[in-house]
Amino acid sequence: MKFQDLKTPVERIRLMEELSKKFLSRAAKNDEEGLFPFENMKELKESGYTSLTVPKRYGGKEISLSEFLHLQEKIAEGDGSTALSIGWHMGIIKSLGEKNNWEEAVFKKLCEDVKKGALMNNCATEPQTGSPTRGGKPVTSARKEEDSWIINGRKSFTTMAPVLDYFNVSATIEESGEIGNFLIPGNSTGLEIEETWDSIAMRGTGSHDLLIKDVRVKEEALVELFQTGKKGAAGWLLHIPACYLGIAQAAQDYAITFAKDYSPNSIKGAIIDLPNVQQKIGEMEFELMRARYFLYSVADKWDEANDETRSGMQPELGAVKLAVTNAAITVVDLAMRVAGARSLSVKNPLQRYYRDVRAGLHNPPMDDMTIQALAKNAIK
Repeated sequence: MKFQDLKTPVERIRLMEELSKKFLSRAAKNDEEGLFPFENMKELKESGYTSLTVPKRYGGKEISLSEFLHLQEKIAEGDGSTALSIGWHMGIIKSLGEKNNWEEAVFKKLCEDVKKGALMNNCATEPQTGSPTRGGKPVTSARKEEDSWIINGRKSFTTMAPVLDYFNVSATIEESGEIGNFLIPGNSTGLEIEETWDSIAMRGTGSHDLLIKDVRVKEEALVELFQTGKKGAAGWLLHIPACYLGIAQAAQDYAITFAKDYSPNSIKGAIIDLPNVQQKIGEMEFELMRARYFLYSVADKWDEANDETRSGMQPELGAVKLAVTNAAITVVDLAMRVAGARSLSVKNPLQRYYRDVRAGLHNPPMDDMTIQALAKNAIK
């Protein structure tokens, strides 16, 4: 069964639940050995999931932001690295379809390839500039040579690097000083992946460095000009908190199952009946409920809003990411308190959830930038 054959969001969620169980069965091995989840990505492509955000005008489903987040959350319950990785591809395609600011022929060609299984991601972060959301200008350069562009540079945190078919690379144009995105096919001469990803969190994202040496692309590869740190409201970035919410849900599920099964001889029955354990489970449920309502109410607002309303939603979007990600961290911590010292075992999934969920603090937007934006919005 493929996602495109299913008529309702409920049916698509059920299919994703089946895939997520498979992802969970591989998650521990991939994490322990630092492996990229090739099999998960293959199944997502074969199921048709990776093309669900392609616009209807190009033969896609163009699913809503809310449905996209529900599906991403479900992936993360099985494997956080897989969810965060594929979320970038899915969200970028969705955003490009909404903004409609690329040359139609270029975007149409990309969508046709995506329907055949192609994957893409933005490549913006550099060792010298840090997070692009803080306004650093790319050191990566582009110079015009007749009807081509010559690109040189190095990008870090290139998530999904082992399987990307397109790299959307930000670079400073030497002649004008402008900053643009250049869509580079993965088979271009001069591209090289340097396997630098050694993070203890989200080990399976394959976020290696991308080396770009005298890569020649066609003139139309310049798909967009922009100012660093000023890309406007981006609803699709809510795939980030959705991922960490899914990890938190997995942690709560494990804690409840553990508490039902664990019966030390110091008590009658299982620890699930103890008031202090139920207190922690209740606190987890409260955090998850509050986070989920916030996330999906803002996602629904985005789906129903026009372009003008969306342009003013940046403070809300940032607040969702901050609130949900930090709630997810709290939930995982509470789950570990229920399981006790066993949660620190390498064989226990909670230690993986603990490491993975903290990666959310370092995904954009950062907490301090969100708080500053909220303050400025309130003052204004």
